[in-house]
Amino acid sequence: LSSKASAAAASSTSEVKTAATSALHDVGWKQRVPPPSAAAKATTATTVSFAASSSSSSAMISAANAAKMGVVQAPLGPFGTARRIVQREGPLALYKGLTAVYTGIVPKMAIRFVSFEYYRDVLGGWYNRFLPPNGPSATAPPAAQGATPPAIPTVTFTAGLLSGLTEAIMIVTPAEVCKIRMQSQYHSLIDPSQKPQMNAKYKNVAQTAMLIVKEEGIGALYKGVVPTMLRQGCNQAVNFTAYNWSKKRVLAWKKQQMEEKHGGAGSVGNDVQLDHWQSLLLGGLSGGMGPLVNNPLDVVKTRMQKQVIHPGKEPKYKSLLQSCMVIAKEEGTPALWKGITPRLMRIMPGQAITFMTYEAVSARMESFGWFDYE
Repeated sequence: LSSKASAAAASSTSEVKTAATSALHDVGWKQRVPPPSAAAKATTATTVSFAASSSSSSAMISAANAAKMGVVQAPLGPFGTARRIVQREGPLALYKGLTAVYTGIVPKMAIRFVSFEYYRDVLGGWYNRFLPPNGPSATAPPAAQGATPPAIPTVTFTAGLLSGLTEAIMIVTPAEVCKIRMQSQYHSLIDPSQKPQMNAKYKNVAQTAMLIVKEEGIGALYKGVVPTMLRQGCNQAVNFTAYNWSKKRVLAWKKQQMEEKHGGAGSVGNDVQLDHWQSLLLGGLSGGMGPLVNNPLDVVKTRMQKQVIHPGKEPKYKSLLQSCMVIAKEEGTPALWKGITPRLMRIMPGQAITFMTYEAVSARMESFGWFDYE
């Protein structure tokens, strides 16, 4: 009798596993699994009573309950996630939120490059004015001295640092506070088809910003501003320094190759440009260096911006150093580098395309004479 009961339990458990797997993994984006019938619920309850002592059966039952609640199992890796999204919601679902991304990325990139060029011009002018005797020639014409700032790492690093601080204050911090609030109101495993049915508190960026200001004050939009400034400043300092240093080396190599091909030194002028694929490659490599250095700042920033401060209750994360210590104590030091892989997969292609586009557009605008001020 016990063997028959065990066999029945195993058979029922297998059916539950198959049903749960089907509900969790085989749902197409053009159809949805109907809710379980009363007979299916009764079968599931009977199976639970038979398999309560088995840990594997408990996991299957939890999966079945998760399927009823509209929760899906997270696939491993970004490619599995992309495949699941396409399967469930269609290819265009990969571009959801594109308008919000444009709203944040366009002003951020504009502020980044405009401020970088401005700070580099100002710092380059100061460097020329107080140039040491052993630096570049002080006898050069004034127009030549002020036209192009010196391509030295100190000026580039400082200009990149200041541009990162500028974009963090003007656009990045408020935008990321709103983004994180909107993302954190949903469980990461909630079925996307269930989100429209939920009563979401935060609906869009503008509404989220106004609601945060109304409930918590305008200062709440600048939660985590210090780690955000440190992250953006460090990121852009390393990014611009690495890119410009690599660009200088590649241009020198290209000039040398062209001179050897056309008859020796001096046969080629200074009008040597990077190929598109070279600026694409250098931009991607330089863009990945910053996140490797400042990922702990990004983790702390996200934790501080995600928490909601209630009156009379002390927040868990108070400052940069205290937050790092809390995270390292509770979750271990490697937790400060959580999310580094998807972050690199997002930032490196983005920076590669950004620098390639920037170089191409700048070269075309210079060819039109838009940057000639004489």
